[in-house]
Amino acid sequence: MNKAELIEAVSDHTDISKANTEEVLNAVMEVIKKAVTKEDNVQLVGFGTFSSGKRAARMGRNPKTGEAIKIAAAKTVKFTAGKAFKDAVNKRK
Repeated sequence: MNKAELIEAVSDHTDISKANTEEVLNAVMEVIKKAVTKEDNVQLVGFGTFSSGKRAARMGRNPKTGEAIKIAAAKTVKFTAGKAFKDAVNKRK
């Protein structure tokens, strides 16, 4: 499912126009992005938690040449699914 399909599904489920649904979805994504950028966690009970993490610098290999290369440290985004979400995916009650 891509963003357009998600907007259509939410719009159909809530009887809100696609334009308004897209505006709300964009606002939610922007708020989550800003919070995680500030290293705050965004916890949606029953769904999951968005958080930031750090990836240490490491050595890697260029797959084309086999040459060793240094991969710089980086910040990363994590999503941890909540129990209710996991249970729904695994069809547990």
